[in-house]
Amino acid sequence: MHRRELFRLLSFGALMPALSPEVLALLRQAQPATGYTLRTLTPHQNETVVAMTDLLIPDTDTPGAKAARVNEFVDVILTSWATSEERDNFLSGLNDVDVQSNTLFAKNFVDASPLQQTTLLRALDDGIPWGKGYVRHSGSVPGDRDTQMKGEFFRVFKTITFHGYYTSEIGFTQDLKLEIIPGAQHGCIPIPAGKKA
Repeated sequence: MHRRELFRLLSFGALMPALSPEVLALLRQAQPATGYTLRTLTPHQNETVVAMTDLLIPDTDTPGAKAARVNEFVDVILTSWATSEERDNFLSGLNDVDVQSNTLFAKNFVDASPLQQTTLLRALDDGIPWGKGYVRHSGSVPGDRDTQMKGEFFRVFKTITFHGYYTSEIGFTQDLKLEIIPGAQHGCIPIPAGKKA
């Protein structure tokens, strides 16, 4: 599978359990190295991504999206995996989050209160076309295409966020309690507490 094909798979909202080991390995390769420098996202776009991913996967008893550097994963995907059209569509949708926030709250998303940010993300989430038989509309209904495009952006954003988190070392080992590279084979031994088979 090629990276471009994988971006399209992520765009359609594929779920983690349905992904093959090959796809999971590719997603692990997209994890940014320590000291990664952003190449696609502007500083403001990056702040917006950090705020949005932190609301989707906050710190709980395990570290959240911010600690897992999901924003950098998004930048890697946009820089190395997406076509220029896919990148432009994603960035347009991301910039539209500020447009919507300014319309609703008279401030950019990162400057809005946590309640306002959550309200806006819920509205975006409500517009996601998740249905199995989902077909893109031609936009013949006034306002329909605009709402649909916002839903498509957030579907892609949310899917990349969750894949970025759960293929990060933090998400994989601390949240899912799995081993990235299992140790030596020890035969039939009891599974340690907190680990999954």
